[in-house]
Amino acid sequence: MDIKGKVHEVSATMQVTETLKKRELILEYIENPQYPEYIKFEAIQDRCNLLDNVREGDNVEVSFNLKGRPWTDRTGKKSYFNTLQLWKVNVIGGAGSAPAPEYAPPVDLSSAPDDDDLPF
Repeated sequence: MDIKGKVHEVSATMQVTETLKKRELILEYIENPQYPEYIKFEAIQDRCNLLDNVREGDNVEVSFNLKGRPWTDRTGKKSYFNTLQLWKVNVIGGAGSAPAPEYAPPVDLSSAPDDDDLPF
């Protein structure tokens, strides 16, 4: 899955256990400008370094996997957790810059020579 947005926050690398490290990216996603969404992504292990060159305010495209797992507490109540694990981050533009257009600019064909021999 992919999503584009503006980097709101990048955490430092956290050593969760002796063998697990993680880093978080908070992305400001604006589907409705009146109500922006703040989405948390998680980078684990060797993917933590993907966030080294990402800065607050950067426009980025994040590729991620949706993960889910159950958890049962001591009383036997079952809960479910979702995680967005990023695996790729592309910086589209730096802080304050407009995102790159996703289309090619229009081409002026009015001055093109009319010497092709196509039947249509």
